[in-house]
Amino acid sequence: MRNKSRLFHSVAFVAAASLLLASCGGGGGGGTPTPAPTPTPTPTPTGGLFTPPAAESLSVTEVQTILANAISEAQARGLPSVIAVTDRVGNVLAVFRMNGARATATTSPAPNGQNIDAQNVTFPAEGGAIAKAITGAYLSSGGNAFSTRTASQIVQEHFPPAPTTVGLESGPLFGVQFSQLPCSDFSSRFGAAGNAALIGPKRSPLGLAADAGGLPLYKNGVLVGGIGVMGDGVYGSDPNILDIENDPEEFIALAGTRGFEAPAAITADKISVDGTTLRFSDATFAGVMSSGGASFASFNGTAGNLVAVPGYSAAAVTAGIAYGTEASGIRASTPAEFSNRDAFIFTDGSGNNRYPIRAATDGAAVATPLSQAEVRAVLEEAFTVMSRARAQIRKPLDSRAQVTITVVDTFGTPLGMVRSPDAPIFGSDVSLQKARTAAFFSNPNAGAELSANASADIRQFVTAVRTFLNNPAALTGTIAFPDRAGGNLSRPYFPDGEVGRPNGPFSRPIAQFNPFSTGLQSALIIGNLGQHVGFLQGANPDTPARCTTLPDVAAGQNRLQNGIQIFPGSVPIYRGSTLVGGIGVSGDGIDQDDMISFLGTHNGGARVGGIGNAPMAIRSDNVVVTLADGKTVRLRYVGCPFAPFLDTNQQNVCQGL
Repeated sequence: MRNKSRLFHSVAFVAAASLLLASCGGGGGGGTPTPAPTPTPTPTPTGGLFTPPAAESLSVTEVQTILANAISEAQARGLPSVIAVTDRVGNVLAVFRMNGARATATTSPAPNGQNIDAQNVTFPAEGGAIAKAITGAYLSSGGNAFSTRTASQIVQEHFPPAPTTVGLESGPLFGVQFSQLPCSDFSSRFGAAGNAALIGPKRSPLGLAADAGGLPLYKNGVLVGGIGVMGDGVYGSDPNILDIENDPEEFIALAGTRGFEAPAAITADKISVDGTTLRFSDATFAGVMSSGGASFASFNGTAGNLVAVPGYSAAAVTAGIAYGTEASGIRASTPAEFSNRDAFIFTDGSGNNRYPIRAATDGAAVATPLSQAEVRAVLEEAFTVMSRARAQIRKPLDSRAQVTITVVDTFGTPLGMVRSPDAPIFGSDVSLQKARTAAFFSNPNAGAELSANASADIRQFVTAVRTFLNNPAALTGTIAFPDRAGGNLSRPYFPDGEVGRPNGPFSRPIAQFNPFSTGLQSALIIGNLGQHVGFLQGANPDTPARCTTLPDVAAGQNRLQNGIQIFPGSVPIYRGSTLVGGIGVSGDGIDQDDMISFLGTHNGGARVGGIGNAPMAIRSDNVVVTLADGKTVRLRYVGCPFAPFLDTNQQNVCQGL
């Protein structure tokens, strides 16, 4: 059952928001010059392995039907609620507030009562409903239908979360809740003019949600959006999947999906991870109390009203945009944009690629930055690896993996982003987070930039990691840190899941931990989140489109402008022993994401010469941590899956590279 208790508001949450106005400037890292490689010709265009989703979208009438069905169920259950509907790329199509619905909701408090980061924070209920709807839409695809209940299962300190599973490792997407953030420089915002008005992916008010009551919406079997319900005032997660909850919010959301249900063959309960079947919904149609069929007109103005939400929607019902069209901001690439004809890209709504393949921008800090040809080679080779890879989270079995792939330079500037046609939307922002995270923690300036932060809480993580690793040179570029290694250090138990052990140096102690306070990850962006909650309440301006208060490395730009990520799927990119960038991959299983980033970098480097993965001598898997009882634990670098490819039975594909 969810924890329904509430304590007091997080003092750190309020205080951190004020730090946003105090960020300072800074510089970049150095590099060793090496000869620039001779670019190789662009390979012959390939593709034809993926089928793009059909162009489906929700009409105004259909959005009204979804709202009416949800309102009917809320009335039947006596739980006035706030109900939000989005399209696949995150446009908020309507928010309806029922008469008597709670004005606010509150996140779960710290287990020990010492709230920090986003724990025990109260916010407008509309924000929770929108976050839930976006989560249902963004985690899903044509091959998998996930919900906020699924999200709850995969972000906690043990997987699966239950009293009987204490001692198992953390959820596979541990930390993903701090993505799609309202401060992200990648995510689009409501209110853009002209052709950019409906492009996605849009941001979420609270990141991704793990509170039941968010489900995807499908039309003719095609993912078209999500529905989110906030009614009970509690925004948390489910720490025990062994019971079946009778959650009114989930029943209300399920009733709203009537006629727009996820195909039964792809719901989360048909998909397993590490031998554990995922959860989709504890609510079933057999338990729905309403019959449906009422018109929206019969409720609008009597049972409640459409409401405007600052930064997200007007007080109206609007039609959704069809994913894959130029107007949605995500479409098929042209031959000039990417060689593989299966690739999709992000656009500005007017035909222009938002992230065209380009050379690095960090020439002031790196002697020989990544060239356009090198970036292209890494992206093309990673896309090829993805196209061969067996998916972990898609139905039917032996489907191809579908992900988003991003390459950045050492400043965190995106040098190119591509995705497969039906990759889950959440992986777009996350792939950029992962690439930036790997490049940042491998950078010679990482420790100095964190140590210069105005927040003492952020500064203490530098001391903590150096003490934990018994290495005063940690975070000075001597260790190549992919997200898998950073994740090792970001769990509330080290080794991961091993009860009775200390927390990793980037994590909160287990007595204080919950999904609203992961440690350095949440501390870096809590000021942005606090400012945005104030904006939703009408108390202050919105957070800027740049997360964290790290120092600038270029005009108006820091290295982590959409936050960090702490689950696997990235590697830093090197030229010899010099860091030149990072690659991030997200959208399938974490081992698949790791493999695509690692082999994409290796194969791209082999193709053009001069770049590749980190030298073996500095990779994080050389780091051995000695625990208090003398036990030693080695950090990880990457983890590649068993039998990873559909076209060969090759094993151990990452070994020795």
